[in-house]
Amino acid sequence: MPIDAAQAVAAEPLTTRLSWDHKDIQLYHLGIGAGIPATDPAELRYTLESRLHVLPSFATVAGGGMALGGGLAAPGIDVDLAGVLHGGQHITLHRPIPVHGSATHTSRVTAVHDKGKAAVIVLRSDAADADGPLWTSECEIFVKGEGGFGGERGTTTRLDVPTTAPSVTVERRVREDQALLYRLSGDWNPLHADPGFAALAGFDRPVLHGLCTYGVALKAVVDTLLGGDVTRVRSYATRFAGVVFPGETLRVRAWSVSPGRIQVLVTVVERGDATVLKDTVVGHE
Repeated sequence: MPIDAAQAVAAEPLTTRLSWDHKDIQLYHLGIGAGIPATDPAELRYTLESRLHVLPSFATVAGGGMALGGGLAAPGIDVDLAGVLHGGQHITLHRPIPVHGSATHTSRVTAVHDKGKAAVIVLRSDAADADGPLWTSECEIFVKGEGGFGGERGTTTRLDVPTTAPSVTVERRVREDQALLYRLSGDWNPLHADPGFAALAGFDRPVLHGLCTYGVALKAVVDTLLGGDVTRVRSYATRFAGVVFPGETLRVRAWSVSPGRIQVLVTVVERGDATVLKDTVVGHE
């Protein structure tokens, strides 16, 4: 069924309640590869409830990942999950995310771009608790085969990769079961678990969630360039440029390009440094 862009953008915002506690935080952190080595004090900040802090990318799964699902459930949006990919993600943190929390989550489709052979649904979400705003996120949902409806194409920001040596380079291996663990935080798309469904989407095996790679990269930056202090992160944006398969190795390169700004590039080692995250920036204090 074609996307009705006008109906989607004109629809009333969807408001829901989110809640989370230390178990949700710990599960998310384990899902992006935290806890190795298990007794490392730096890793215990992600895994042990008595020392826990919250990586800001947790906002993408708080309450079971309501944002992406809300976009696909909006009026005028009726698409096949086999054609859905995450195109981009941006989070602005208004203050640190608490370990235990509840919030009002409001989301709406702000645009539907016509890319010809595909459509891109832009979804904005705001979360606030009793003390005020917590975070604002914007995600781009890429839907294959749903373009050509005559809408605006939209614009995309491209960043040149710095020509200087990275400030830091780290490698993170993706476990074979990483997608199975990460999906327990709320993204149940069978693309990440069911080989048959993955084949329908054009892949020879299930792929890792783009938002899992997103979390892995932010953790690498926080742990190296930000002294392990998650509260220093103010914003985090990326564009998903390729897929990652469980069992592969991610190479995270990061450049401190200016005060308060870190640019990141993530590639897959085993496929000749194929790019999977680009146009990626961490804003920080």
